[in-house]
Amino acid sequence: MLVKYLEEISKTSLFQGIGREDIATMLVCLKPRVCSYNRNDYIVSGGDAYESVGIVLKGAATVSKENAKGDRIVMTLLKQGDIFGEIIAFTNQMTWPATVQAQEPCVVLFLPRGKIVGECERMCSWHRTLIHNFLRVISERAMMLNKKVEYLTIKSMRGKISMYLLEQYRRRRDVNIILPLSRNELADFLNVSRPSMSREMSKMRDEGIIDFHLTAVKIMDIDGLKHMSTL
Repeated sequence: MLVKYLEEISKTSLFQGIGREDIATMLVCLKPRVCSYNRNDYIVSGGDAYESVGIVLKGAATVSKENAKGDRIVMTLLKQGDIFGEIIAFTNQMTWPATVQAQEPCVVLFLPRGKIVGECERMCSWHRTLIHNFLRVISERAMMLNKKVEYLTIKSMRGKISMYLLEQYRRRRDVNIILPLSRNELADFLNVSRPSMSREMSKMRDEGIIDFHLTAVKIMDIDGLKHMSTL
């Protein structure tokens, strides 16, 4: 079953620099499991036993947590090739700290934690490369979490929306943006209420800053958006 996913696996950052033949050999040693999920299925729930690092081979999923009031906060969106659970792989934590839910039909590869961070019984030549890639992934995730903290320090809702739209613009270098998150997910990610966010976006549209329809957004005034991102 794993053979048909070799192409998807080879494109992930965790297996960067490793040939497909070597990956096929690695999978025999790593003994991963592949699971399929339908839309809205829980892939893992916060508090479940933590045993493996997950890689999304197909589909998309969200990582979320509940705050003290029971409100759901979306931490990140996982797409094909993205990894989850890597932050705690080197710790003694035995349960998942967050919930991962399928946003659309998903296929996920689970790599046993002990096979990644432990000693390789066969002393495989690829193990050093795998560890190097794994540490790079962790560093990149730490940078992303740092960006999340930046959003929390922005006081105004308009500032948060503006900062998010500017980041999407900088990634694509295009004023026409298709948001990767639904309205509910975006509100959760920015830690604001959905109705209030929709009202604020409508005001920004009325002021000629942006235009939008569903998940499609067009930035009409870049300088105005930059100014509001500092509010």
